[in-house]
Amino acid sequence: MENIIVEKVWLTDTEVWIRITDGREVCERFADYQRLKFATPKQRENFQVGDFGIRWEELDEDLSFEGFFLEKKSNPLYDLFIAHPELNAAAIARRLGMSQSLFAQYVSGTKKPSKKRLEEIVETIRAIGRELISISA
Repeated sequence: MENIIVEKVWLTDTEVWIRITDGREVCERFADYQRLKFATPKQRENFQVGDFGIRWEELDEDLSFEGFFLEKKSNPLYDLFIAHPELNAAAIARRLGMSQSLFAQYVSGTKKPSKKRLEEIVETIRAIGRELISISA
């Protein structure tokens, strides 16, 4: 996509919206991003707009302007994280020794992991589950 120039950024109770110079307005739902989904309204309002996207420093969340215009396709990782909001994608990425940015792209569907990498991710999540089951009170 060509250089996106944003004129306005605003929030509703459920979404973040942008308007670009050609007049198009698009949004992303907070529900699709775990950190934004569970953030308080005050935390959501505390964002910075950069040349390429929006940053919530306190939440460690970034949305690229380009991502607002990408077709949203479901994928297994996205579905897993939506179904289990208790999973922390950043912590799982760290455990895998993977950049949080790359992992977020896998979850969002912007990038597709190889079959082997997807198996590693799923096995890491299963290992965390096994560790939790083994905890005795």
